[in-house]
Amino acid sequence: MKSIIFFNNKGGVGKTTTVYHVAWMLSELGVKTIAIDLDPQSNLTSMFLTPERLEEIYENNLPITILDSINPVVSGDPYQPVHIENISDNLGLILGNLSLSVFEDKLSDAWLKSLGGDSYSFRLTSIFNTIFNEAANKFNAEILLIDVGPNLGAINRAVTISSDYIIMPVASDLFSLQGIKNLGQTLKKWRIDWNDRLARKPDNISFEIPSKESKPIGYIVMQYSAKESKPVKSYLRWANRIPLVFAEFVLGSVTDVNDVEQDRNCIALLKHYRSLAPMSMESHKPIFLLKPANGAIGAHVYAVQKSYEEFESLTNNILKYCN
Repeated sequence: MKSIIFFNNKGGVGKTTTVYHVAWMLSELGVKTIAIDLDPQSNLTSMFLTPERLEEIYENNLPITILDSINPVVSGDPYQPVHIENISDNLGLILGNLSLSVFEDKLSDAWLKSLGGDSYSFRLTSIFNTIFNEAANKFNAEILLIDVGPNLGAINRAVTISSDYIIMPVASDLFSLQGIKNLGQTLKKWRIDWNDRLARKPDNISFEIPSKESKPIGYIVMQYSAKESKPVKSYLRWANRIPLVFAEFVLGSVTDVNDVEQDRNCIALLKHYRSLAPMSMESHKPIFLLKPANGAIGAHVYAVQKSYEEFESLTNNILKYCN
């Protein structure tokens, strides 16, 4: 099992939409996949589920969100297996919860106390690792795709140290570059701090401590405008700075690449499928599976076919980068 977190501390870059489409494409390719919604906004959950199913779950407080596996551990009770919502034969979903943000303070406190070797604090910090492993075994999943909020808080720290790989969806603007810098520097600090805590962990614990590599494998440029479409100069100005910033602040290396299309750390350049996005949201389908019954007619048919090719290429690249 491989766990991949899609992470950028700048919001609005299309991170959740990318997780949704990559999860669907993996299932199309026959890869058993679980999408995990760890953004307290729970947008990934709402993309997958119909309004009727969302109302059934959240209006009736059904105990099937990720928080229902976390809360018992917070209370010092036995861990409760996580619910996996079946989306298709190859695709499952772990549901988000808006109240997940309340867990931030508990995790911050546990992070501090784990420096003293406190067993309960290690158990709390390891909760996402426990959930990931249990869910993967139950669903027989090969890939876990994890969506997190755009922040550098305690939840994202605990998720990151429990993940194998990190992918950064980015836009072509000043603030996305700043987001890459912030995240790269923070990831290095989290790794140092966690290694420090691992040296202090108790010997008598009965649960698995995260020992993931948390390796950044590249970035995806969102809403990219190809050169032949004559984008404004400011767009390429920011896009072509991404290779240098990613290499320096995330990988700790240097590069002489100043063209994002030539950068080996660029997993994909995704276009903006403007007219297909509303159809996708309304039908609760990825854009590449839209049918005429969903409104994909005329010129949209070609756009749907093209989007399938692009997301298939992106997904195969992710699998290749994660080897």
